[in-house]
Amino acid sequence: MNIFLEDLLKRHPELQKIAGKIEQAAELIISAYEQGHRLYLCGNGGSAADSEHIVGELMKGFILKRPVGAEFQRQLQERYGEEGEAMAARLQGGLPAISLTGAPALSSAFSNDVAAEMVFAQQIFVMGQPGDVLVGITTSGNSKNVVNALKIAAVKGLKTIALTGEGGGKCAELVDCLVNVPARETFLVQEYHLPVYHTLCLMIEDRFYGSQK
Repeated sequence: MNIFLEDLLKRHPELQKIAGKIEQAAELIISAYEQGHRLYLCGNGGSAADSEHIVGELMKGFILKRPVGAEFQRQLQERYGEEGEAMAARLQGGLPAISLTGAPALSSAFSNDVAAEMVFAQQIFVMGQPGDVLVGITTSGNSKNVVNALKIAAVKGLKTIALTGEGGGKCAELVDCLVNVPARETFLVQEYHLPVYHTLCLMIEDRFYGSQK
């Protein structure tokens, strides 16, 4: 078992029953990244904040420094001299992750002009490619705009993951991987989601930028 997952289970032994689902989610995302694909995330309220939080852990260093590759450093220095060298020192390796909650002009316009429950689905329809991954975060598993996005993702050939509460709601029958934490009250579900997705980010980062020690 992955060392980061082992650590999570030591701190939260009640998550043992979904350990396999967490591993499956990590492998789906890692496989997509290995093949040059992207990760998309969506959710509402606190889950929107979680979507943005995950992007922050993947697009820059989390617990590892992720230095820029030597060849890119050389190219920067060759073109821009000392300034290029300084720029390279201030860049970090990252993994492409996009929160669908981060486009307020598009989302508000689409909600007003077309349909609020399709704002995430519209973005996946336009940007999503076969082999990409969509993570829908919804404590109930029933958030209409998240469910619709997952449906569009499935038709377009994306892999789908839902991070939900215990029952899984409508997402349970829709996704390739359901990570349903053992709680139903919204704030309790969200309290579990944080250590779960931190563990996923640690597992993913370690795969591409480090080695387990």
